[in-house]
Order: sequence, then C-alpha cells, then structure tokens
Amino acid sequence: MPEYTLKIRRFDPESGEAAYWDEHTVDLDGTQSVLDAILKVRDDVDGSIGIRCSCQQAICGSCGVRMNGKPGLACNTHLEEAADRRAGIGWNPPDEGQSNTTITVEPMGNMPVIRDLIVDMDAVHWKKIRRVTPWLINKAPVPEREYIVPHENMVDVTQTVACIQCGACVSDCLSMEIDPLFVGPAALAKSYRFVGDPRDAEHFQRLKDLSEDPHGIYDCTHCFNCIDACPKGVDPMSQIMRLRRKAGGDHQIEDRNNGHRHEQAFVKNIRKHGLLHEADLLPDSYGGKFHPNAVPELFSSLPTAAAALARRKMTPKTVLMHPHKAPKEVKRLFDQVEGREERVELNLYVTGYEDDPSDSGSGTKDTSTAATKDQGTPDAEGMAAEPANTGAMPDSAADAVQSGESETS
Repeated sequence: MPEYTLKIRRFDPESGEAAYWDEHTVDLDGTQSVLDAILKVRDDVDGSIGIRCSCQQAICGSCGVRMNGKPGLACNTHLEEAADRRAGIGWNPPDEGQSNTTITVEPMGNMPVIRDLIVDMDAVHWKKIRRVTPWLINKAPVPEREYIVPHENMVDVTQTVACIQCGACVSDCLSMEIDPLFVGPAALAKSYRFVGDPRDAEHFQRLKDLSEDPHGIYDCTHCFNCIDACPKGVDPMSQIMRLRRKAGGDHQIEDRNNGHRHEQAFVKNIRKHGLLHEADLLPDSYGGKFHPNAVPELFSSLPTAAAALARRKMTPKTVLMHPHKAPKEVKRLFDQVEGREERVELNLYVTGYEDDPSDSGSGTKDTSTAATKDQGTPDAEGMAAEPANTGAMPDSAADAVQSGESETS
C-alpha cells in the first residue's frame, strides 16, 4: 500500500499567528479519497484539523478544498488523482526534492478562511446567490393546478440545476480576484436557471438588472477556470454567455456598461478584417470613430497609444489601416450563422441514450429523438443542438470571437 504525504494548510485567524503547513503521512490505497486521508489524520493524529464534510458522496458540496492547486470535492478526488497533478500529469510540476505522492490541501480561494480548510461561504458565495433572486416569480394568473412545462424547457435548465453549490467555481474565478464585487459564476449560473424557465415572470427584469450592473454578466473575462473547476459539469461560463445572448439578442438590452456593443464590435471587426484590428475595437464599441460617445474614450486612450508607438508595438500605418481583409470563407460563416431563422443553443447536457438505435447503419443522427451524448440536447425553442464534435460555430458570432470555442459540458 503506497504512502501519501498530506501537506495541510493550517490557519486560525483568532490566534493571531500566520498560516503554516502541517505535514502527515498516511498509508491508504490510491483509490481512496483525499477526504478519507484527511479524516484519518484527524482521527488518529490531530483532532483539531478543521474541515467541513457531510454526505461523502459528492452531493452536499461541503468538502470543497484546493488539492495541489485545483479546487474540487475532497470526497470525490482519489489520492492518486490528486498526486498526479503534483507529478505534472494534470497540473503543477513537483517542487524540488518533493515526491510525487505529496498532496497539498488548502482552503478554497476568494473566500475568507474561518479555520484551516473551512471558509466563510456565507460572506461571499451565498451572499451573491441571494443577489440574483434565486426563486421563481410566478406569472399571473397562477394555474389552478400544476404548471405544465414542456420537456425541452426543463432540459434547457437541467445543466444549471445540477449545481450543488460547492463554490469550486468561485474559488478559481479570476474576475473575482480582481473585482470582489463581481456577481460570480455560481450566482450567474443560478440566475440562468430562472431566466430559462418559462414559468418565471421577470425574465426581462432579471436580464436588465444583471446587464446594467457593472459587476454583472459583462464582468466575466472568459478565463474558463470555472468550467475546469466545476465537479458537476454545470459550465458556469457557458451559462453567463447564454445570459448575454438572451439579454442582447432576445431583449435588445443596450446596457450602460457598453458590454453588448463591445461584443458587436468584435463581430464587426472580425467580419471585416478576418483578424482582430484593435485600433478599431474601441471606437466601434462606442458607435464609430466620429461618434460623440467614442471621442472621450479615444482621448483617454491616447497615453496608452503613445506608449505603444514609442515602443514600436504599433505604427501609424497599422493604426490607421489594416492590411488584412477577411476572406470570403469567413464572411460566408458569418452569413450562415446570422442568417438562421432561429438561434441554436449549444446546451450539451447529456440525456437519452449514448447509443441511439436509430443511428445504426444510417450514417446520420435523428434529431427528433432524445439527445445523445454526441448530439447534445434540444434548446429552449425545441430545436436540437448541434453535435458536440463537429466544431460548428456558436449561435452568435460574438461568442465565437470572444470565447474562441463552442460551449461543451
């Protein structure tokens, strides 16, 4: 049986002492969980180690910690899996003189530490969840009996319903590190659960609120960390992008943060040049070089432009002209995406059967049946999502430009 070394970060704010590393060796099989190892140390060696845990079945979400730099559920992470990250297979290379069986365990980030591995989720995570009004607001009149919701609508929100509120995405959110007021990936994913529900009466008000908030949906920087961190495949960043599409595309919300216009500027820029011409991006985000709203922004950017010119990172020619023009194939893709009568949502939550009998011998997939693992699921309008492995462009060209790849679960 292999030996694993646990390096647990210990910290008690009330003691007034600095945080330190507490190292213990455990003899456990590699298929046992990191939580098993922590509890063994707590039971056999030091009963003062602080950690939350409850179900030990990856359902309650209470045992979220960082293991070798990556957030996750301690009860759902094998010792050998966590150790592989230290070995450089998944994450960090080993420190000098440190074996590949060493596992560092730290509290989650972006939340204050109460003690050891226990963080104050109420101060950050739950506060932001409450911010998005996490309950249905009934339409009037309320039906006398049950409200019958179409199956495709419930499939549409199934991905966000899968969230167990563990806070792993919050822990690794780079936007929250820079802007602690950012609503955050967990809360915004929760918001889509109600924006995508036809029973809710306040879709526009929810989207307007989150669009106008300077710390709302346009504060996300597309770092993909929340997607990598989520142990349940909720893909919070994907839900944030869907909130943006509904706000700008369905409800034509022109937010005061200029987020929607900024996305449109990316589309215009790439459609015209094929490559991003950043000199045009700022004025296009405000209506063009000669738009009254763009002039103050252009003047405010002059010091940055002067520094770039001085360091020869750009020249007057590249600022005023772009030598590259988009090829016809790029423009054709834009025409194809924008010419669709209905938007195709890439919600690829898995339903149905992995091997659909209707696929055998046909060479094609029957989109009228339940979505398979390769097909994805129907969207809110009942349209079947495109296959996950085709490399098809997202429904919005803006998302193709900003995120660089389609949403997958």
